[in-house]
Amino acid sequence: MGDLDRILIRNKLWAEKLKEINPNYFENLSRLQAPEYLWIGCADSRVPANQIIDLPPGEVFVHRNIANVVVPSDLNCLSVLQYAVEVLKVKHIIVCGHYGCGGVKTAMSDDDHGLIDNWLNHIRTVRRLHADRFSKDMPEDEALDLLCELNIIEQVKNVCTTTIVRDAWLRGAVLSVHGLVYNLKDGILQELCMHTATDA
Repeated sequence: MGDLDRILIRNKLWAEKLKEINPNYFENLSRLQAPEYLWIGCADSRVPANQIIDLPPGEVFVHRNIANVVVPSDLNCLSVLQYAVEVLKVKHIIVCGHYGCGGVKTAMSDDDHGLIDNWLNHIRTVRRLHADRFSKDMPEDEALDLLCELNIIEQVKNVCTTTIVRDAWLRGAVLSVHGLVYNLKDGILQELCMHTATDA
């Protein structure tokens, strides 16, 4: 049996278990998508949105990339954002990063990493913007945690300055943007910042 066969078997068992609890679960789920949350998170396999916030399928609209970056050149992310805000009418946008992020750690290095360096330059810019927060004698793990937090806060600002969010706020949409950091060591989320239309 191949690895994919195992995944398909696990999927079937999962679906059967949910149908035992609620025979109409998938029928009801297929009719409507109305999440209140958009999650923009890191692609790290240890940071799955629905499990972390303990919400079932259909409750969270999700976009993930390396180091939870939001930039105006990423049409994929902006398309997800636009759909979530204008069509799904989400009430909360969550930008969630995590301590120990490999993308952020790689961005702290000046070594050549190939294609990914083009993406990580966005995080290097965050570090340059906050250079005064990093001392030469700062332990590496402390610097990594700080840059993870600063990156989340910066990406929240990037979300808030998109035309999508600004226009939604001008229309009077009830929409807040949150920056959360996830701790891999204890599974706990912490809010770093939050913005609403009154902050715009």
